[in-house]
Amino acid sequence: MQKKTIFDDVSNNFLLPEIEEEIIKIWQKKNVFKRTIDEKKTSKKFTFYEGPPTANGIPGIHHVLARVLKDLILRYKTMQNYKVERKAGWDTHGLPVELEIEKQLGLTNKNDIEKYGIEEFNAKCKDSVFKYVKEWEKLTNRIGYWVDMDNPYITYENNYIESGWWIFKQLWENDLIFRDFRVTPQCGRCETSLSSHEIALGYKENTIDPSVFIKFKINMDQKHLFFKKINKTIQDIAIVAWTTTPWTLPANTALAINPNASYALIKSTKDSHEEYLIIAEELIKTISEKISSETETIFIFKGELLDQIEYFPIIKINSWENITTFQLNSGEKIESKKTNEYIDITRKIIIADFVGTDEGTGIVHIAPAFGDEDYKLGQLHKLYFIQHIDSKGNFYGGPYKGMFIKKADKEIINHLIHEKSILLNETIKHTYPFCWRCDDPIIYYAKPSWYIKTTAVKKLLIQGNKDYINWIPEHIKSGRFGEWLEGNIDWAFSRERYWGTPLPFWECNNCANVICIGSFEELKIKANLDNDIQDPHRPYIDNIKIVCEKCNKNMQRVSEVADAWFDSGAMPYAQWHYPFENQDSFLENFPADFITEGMDQTRGWFYTLHALATLLYSIGAIPEQISFKNCISHGIILDGKGQKMSKSRGNAIEPFEVIDKHGADAIRWYMYTSSPPGNTRRFSSELVEESSRKTFTTLWNIYSFFVTYANLASFKINKELLTSSKRTELDRWILSELHQTIKKTSTGLDNYEPSEAARPITQFIDQLSNWYIRRNRRRFWKTDNSTDSIIAMNILYECLLKIIQISAPFIPFLSESIYQNLAKSQNEKKYDSIHLTSWPVFEEQLIDEELSEKLKLIQKMISLGRRTRQQSSIKIRQPLAKIIFITKNKKEEKILQESRQEIMEELNVKNIEINDFNSSYITYAISINKAILGPKIGREVNKLNEEIMKMEPIQILEELHSTGHINLNHHDLSFKDINIKVSAIENYSAAQDSGYIAILDLQISQKLELEGAAREFIRHIQNQRQKSNFNVTDRIEIIYENNNLVEKILKVHQNFIANETLATAIIQKNITEDFFEFKINESLIKLCLVNNKLNK
Repeated sequence: MQKKTIFDDVSNNFLLPEIEEEIIKIWQKKNVFKRTIDEKKTSKKFTFYEGPPTANGIPGIHHVLARVLKDLILRYKTMQNYKVERKAGWDTHGLPVELEIEKQLGLTNKNDIEKYGIEEFNAKCKDSVFKYVKEWEKLTNRIGYWVDMDNPYITYENNYIESGWWIFKQLWENDLIFRDFRVTPQCGRCETSLSSHEIALGYKENTIDPSVFIKFKINMDQKHLFFKKINKTIQDIAIVAWTTTPWTLPANTALAINPNASYALIKSTKDSHEEYLIIAEELIKTISEKISSETETIFIFKGELLDQIEYFPIIKINSWENITTFQLNSGEKIESKKTNEYIDITRKIIIADFVGTDEGTGIVHIAPAFGDEDYKLGQLHKLYFIQHIDSKGNFYGGPYKGMFIKKADKEIINHLIHEKSILLNETIKHTYPFCWRCDDPIIYYAKPSWYIKTTAVKKLLIQGNKDYINWIPEHIKSGRFGEWLEGNIDWAFSRERYWGTPLPFWECNNCANVICIGSFEELKIKANLDNDIQDPHRPYIDNIKIVCEKCNKNMQRVSEVADAWFDSGAMPYAQWHYPFENQDSFLENFPADFITEGMDQTRGWFYTLHALATLLYSIGAIPEQISFKNCISHGIILDGKGQKMSKSRGNAIEPFEVIDKHGADAIRWYMYTSSPPGNTRRFSSELVEESSRKTFTTLWNIYSFFVTYANLASFKINKELLTSSKRTELDRWILSELHQTIKKTSTGLDNYEPSEAARPITQFIDQLSNWYIRRNRRRFWKTDNSTDSIIAMNILYECLLKIIQISAPFIPFLSESIYQNLAKSQNEKKYDSIHLTSWPVFEEQLIDEELSEKLKLIQKMISLGRRTRQQSSIKIRQPLAKIIFITKNKKEEKILQESRQEIMEELNVKNIEINDFNSSYITYAISINKAILGPKIGREVNKLNEEIMKMEPIQILEELHSTGHINLNHHDLSFKDINIKVSAIENYSAAQDSGYIAILDLQISQKLELEGAAREFIRHIQNQRQKSNFNVTDRIEIIYENNNLVEKILKVHQNFIANETLATAIIQKNITEDFFEFKINESLIKLCLVNNKLNK
C-alpha cells in the first residue's frame, strides 16, 4: 500500500546561514559523519591524506578553498559506497612556530634564544602550536568539511618523530644521507639553511637591487700573451664585471669569462678622460650608451686569451678581523689573520662555459663563499675562499663591521665611487628569493649541512611522476612539478634551529665517527639508558651521550633539527607510527588515492611526499613507488579586484564574514564554479552572492513549487509512472536530461574536475525550472489527481531528489535541508541523511540524445525570437502576427513545424513560417571572425577578411548550408569562423546565431493590441495576488472602476482573464478602499481583489 505523505511547507524567506546552522545540529544529533565511515566496514577503501596546517595561525579564505575541495571528493566517494577515513593532521614544528614565540618573547636572534634557554623556549613552542585550534575546528565544522579532528596525527609527538628517525636510518644505511661543505640558501634572520623547495616558496618579482659595473684593475706588471698583442703605450687596463651584490666584493677571488666568446679592449672617452676597458664585444654599444661615452675598439679577441691574467683586489681586506680564508682543494687551510697582517691572495681571470654575453659586461665576479657555481668553480681552479660575514648576514670586521649586507651595499658603492672603481651605478628589478617565513632576503652562504641524496633517484622521481600520478590541472605533471624534478638537487634537510625533529646522528668528539639511530629503543640500548625516551626534543636529546665503538670516547648528537617539510613528507608512515606498529593500517592506506593543496605545494609538501616515497621504495623499504595517485593543485585566491590579499593592504577577507552573510554552501559553490581548480580565482562577498544566487534561488523555488502542489494533490510516490507509456515528450526529455546530468557530473568528479562536474547541475536546474515546470505548469495546477498530473508530479519529485543527491557533495547543507523534507515520503529510518544515501547511477536507456538535440534546437530558435523582441522593445506579453525561421536543413525545419504550437506559445505569436536563407525579409553582411581566426593565422586574417567581403553573401551561405564549410585562400571556414550580420526589412526585426535566423513581424493590429492589453491586465492581477499572500488555489472576485479600455478587454477576453487569475466574478463598481492602480496604454486602471475564502 502506498503511503500518503504531507511535506512541511517551504518558507519563502530563503536564509541559507540559518538553514546551515540547523543542519549542523541534525548531523551532530544523528552522528552522520561517523556513520559514513562505520556503516561501510565491508566497503572498499578510498584513501586520503590531509596536508597538515599549522594551528598557531588563524585560518584564512585560502584554507577554505583547500578544505572544500577535499570535502567535495571525499563526500562523493563516500556516496559511491567507499569507506573514506579522514585523519586530520597538525604541522607543529619549524620556523613558523619559533618566529611566533620569538615575537612573543621579544627575542631577535639565536643568541637571545639560547640566553633565554632552549628548554624554556621549546616548551613555549609546544604550548603555542594549538593556539588557534578552536578557530580551525570552528571553521572546519561550519564549512561542512568532515575530517576526524579528534584523532589527528601531530608532528611533535614521540611516535611521529620515531618514524622519522626510522626513515633517516633507512637512508643513512643506503648511503643516501651525507654531510658536506656547500653553498646553501641561508636566512640571516632565522640563522638557518633552507632547502631548494623552501626557496621556491619565497621568490619575489620586481625586487630592486643595485646593478653595478665594477672596474677591476689589471696587474700590468706580468708576463702574459695578452700584453704582447696590445700597444705598449697602454699603461692601465681595467676589466669590467657586473654584480647585483656589492656586499660580496670583499670575497672576490676571480673573474670568469667565456673562452669562446668575443671580448674587446676599448678606449672610452668622456669629458676628455680616457680609460682602457675590457668588456664583451656584443655589449660595447649598450654600455657606451649607458655611460654616455665615445668608444674606440682597440682589439677584439676570444675570451681564452685572458685566462690566468692577474688583477688587483677591488677592496683590500688585509686589515679586516675575523675573516675565514683558505684555498679550496689545496689541502691547506689558512686561518683568519690578525689585524694589519697581510693575507697574500692571488686573484686571476679564469674561464667558465656558463658565462653569458647577453647582459652585464660578459665578465662575472666570482666569490666562492657566496654562490654554488662560484664555489664549484673555486674547487676546480683552487681559488681562495674568503668568508667575511657571519650566518646572520652581518660583516665580521673592517669598516662595515656589524652591518647587514643589504645596508653595506650602499656603503661599498660609495667607497668604490670615491676610488673611481665604478663605471656604472644603476638599480635593477629582478626576481630574488626571500625567506618564506620571516620575509628576509636570502644569502647564499657556504657552510657544512646535511643532505639527502635525491639526485641518486632523479630518474625514478621523474618516472614515477610521469607514469603513476594524475595531476589536476594536467600540465603540472610535465610543467611545474615535472620541471622541478628535472632540475632536482640534493635536499639540504638540516636546520640550525631548536623546535623540530632532532637529527638522529651522533658524532664522536675524538675520531669523528658518525652513527645514525633508527629508534628510541636503539638509542636506549646504545646509550645504556635505564628509562624510555620521554621527550626526544632539544635540549633533552642533546644530553644523551653514546660511547663510540671505534675509540671508546663520547659521541654527541649533532645540533641540527630536521626541515619541517621532512615532517610533513613523512606523514604517510609517521601518522601510523610505521614500522613500529600498525603495519596493516599503513599498507591499507598507502599510497593515497587523493590529496589536494595549493599550487605552491608542488615544491613543498607534494615534493617531499614524492621524494621520500621514491627514496624508500628505491631501497625496498616500502612496497609502492609513489605516495599519492591523484592530486588537485589549486590556484591562489585574490581579492575581488584581482589583487593579492594581505592584512597590510586591508583587503584580506575573514571567512566568517562571508559565511554569516551568504552561507558556507554559497562559498563552496563559488569555489567550485568560478574557475577550474588550478586557476587563480578572485574572491569577494559580492562574487559569492552573484555565483550562488541564481542557482540556489531557482533550486529553492523548484522545491517550494513541488511541495506546494504535492501537498495540494496529496502526492504519492509511484516509481512505475517514471516509465509509463503515458509520459509526454517533455517528461521523457527531462528524464533524459537528468540522467545525462548524473553522467556528466559523475565523470567530472571521477576526473577530479569540480567545475566540470558542477556546470551540468546548474544547467539542469535551469532547464527543470524554466522549461519543464514552466511548460507543464497547467499539469501541476490540476488537483483532480489525473494520471497526467500524477506522472508530472512523480517525475518532478524524481528530478528534485536526484539533483539534490548529486549536489550533496558540493552543497551539503542546502541539499540536506531539502532532503530532510522530501525524505518524509520514504522510509525515514533507512536514510537519516542524504550523505548516507548512495550516489545515483545514470540509466543509459533513459538518455535520448536525439530528443535532447531536438529541444536544444527549439530553445535556440525561441531564444533568437526573444532577442528580436528585445531589439524592438516589444514585451513578450504583446502578441504578434508571425515569426519566420531559417535553419540549416530540412530535418530541422520539420522539427520546428512539429513543435510550432509550443514555439508560438513561448514567443506569443500567431503563426510560424519557415524560409530559406535567401529570404526576402533580410539582407546579409559577412566578415571574418577575427577573434577566432586571428590567433590561428595572424596577420593573414585581414587579407582573408578583404576577400570574403568581395563575395556575394548568398554564395557564401549556399556553400555553408550545403556542406557546412567554405574554402577561401586555402583556409577551411565554418559558421563559427565568420560573422553574419542580418538586417531586416521595414516592420521586421532579425537576429542570427551561427547561421540560424529568426525574423519577427513587428506590425501590431488592433486585435493584437487588445490581447496584449489583456495579458498586461492579468500580470498586474497576479502580482497583486502575490503581494496579498493569497494561496495559489484561492478564488477571487475582481472589482474594477468604470474604464473604456477595461470594457474593451473584457468584451473579448473575460473568460481568458478569469481562468488565468482564478476569478469567479469580474464586477464593475466604485472602489473606495483596498484598491491598486496601474496604467495600460496610458489608461489608468483601478482594481480591487476580494479573496472568496477570506470573504466567507
